[in-house]
Amino acid sequence: MTPRIDYQQQSPELFKKFVAFSLAFKQSAIEPSIRDLVDLRASQLNGCAFCVDMHVKEATQHGERPLRLHHLAVWRESPLFSPRERAALAWTEALTRLGEHGVADSVYEAARAEFSEKELSDLTFLVMSINAWNRVNIAFQVPPGLYDKAFGVDGSGLA
Repeated sequence: MTPRIDYQQQSPELFKKFVAFSLAFKQSAIEPSIRDLVDLRASQLNGCAFCVDMHVKEATQHGERPLRLHHLAVWRESPLFSPRERAALAWTEALTRLGEHGVADSVYEAARAEFSEKELSDLTFLVMSINAWNRVNIAFQVPPGLYDKAFGVDGSGLA
């Protein structure tokens, strides 16, 4: 399977700027383990095979436990996630699947109980970013694993 178009080649300046935006999260107030969970959960919700594949590999390289990755789809029922992780996942789901009335106060309040204003702002930009990546990769049907080497996830041991 090949992508419909090569958006990286067709819009190289926009792609570079978006990559730079995404790389900025490495300096954000959100810890890498939560960034991994957020990227993977949003990608699951959106059905982005390319991003699910990449973020499982990335999380594995960062030392995430396989069982937690398996439990991510059922994080509400799983005992494997901390209150901070749960708040981040609920925030991710609320922003990824915006309802008619936006984000519920209860979700916001749970997030504010775990995150500072700066952290919640950074988390929101992170959710925005992964949702945009999901949309471009779904739109152009980018196959899982296509850019493993380019994105540095070829060393995950998951081929």
